[in-house]
Amino acid sequence: MRQVNGTRHSVSWTVFPYVAWMTLFLLGPLVLILVISLQTKGMWGGVTYDWRGLAYPRLFDLVYGKVLWASLKLAGRTAFTCFLIGYPMAWYMSRLSPRGKRVAMLLVLLPLMSNFVARAYAVKFLVGVDGPVNRVLLGSGLIGEPLFLDSPQLIIWFGMITNYLPFFVLPLFVAIERFDYSLVEAARDLGASWWAVWWRVIWPVTRRAAYTAMMLVFVPAMGEFVIPDLMGGGKTMFLGNLMTEQFLKTRDWPFGAAICVFMVIAIVSAAGLVLRERRL
Repeated sequence: MRQVNGTRHSVSWTVFPYVAWMTLFLLGPLVLILVISLQTKGMWGGVTYDWRGLAYPRLFDLVYGKVLWASLKLAGRTAFTCFLIGYPMAWYMSRLSPRGKRVAMLLVLLPLMSNFVARAYAVKFLVGVDGPVNRVLLGSGLIGEPLFLDSPQLIIWFGMITNYLPFFVLPLFVAIERFDYSLVEAARDLGASWWAVWWRVIWPVTRRAAYTAMMLVFVPAMGEFVIPDLMGGGKTMFLGNLMTEQFLKTRDWPFGAAICVFMVIAIVSAAGLVLRERRL
């Protein structure tokens, strides 16, 4: 029961479906993963329930440390690049007419409406040695020989940006759209440069939304495994690929679950830092 304006309202029945859903489909699987991570791999795969937690010390092996570092770099680079590209996009979209905003949002969402595999191979073709990018650069005389833009690291990075940029632009656009542009005009009238306007007027108001949008990119990018497999040819190992292999190929479920628990802890810690920044 809660009291609003002197009237008592019962809200228990309204939140029950949400609590039941989250408990059954979110908390339940996480608890199951935690339990499996504390067990030992069976002789033929699967799980032997002995509660020794032997999978966790393996996470500190140097080989897996390199995989973790590669995943952190990829996710961080993706989030930061989406910030550099998406922030101006969101600002420009917010200054359009109502019809222009609808068209811009449609263009941002349009890639998500197509097949993921088709998008992945389209990006590979676009930046390939014989792709349109190299052909245009060669035809214009800017380069004398094709650029190898389809190396595994670069192509995975391109694919991550293509896939996750809308998840950065849309929430930031919603926040910037409510921005009072008269503050910019006032700052410019007082002689502030465009850099000073952005740093002292625009950024303090929009930074919380920008941090949240970056988290929306960073969190799924940490566990991404489809894009590295499709676009990188499986030549680079990331946490998502490592965890998938433990469950599907080597059948070392406890170690795969331990990787999952570690990723959840890392992501929750990063989200905690963002929430702390939002309260400042």
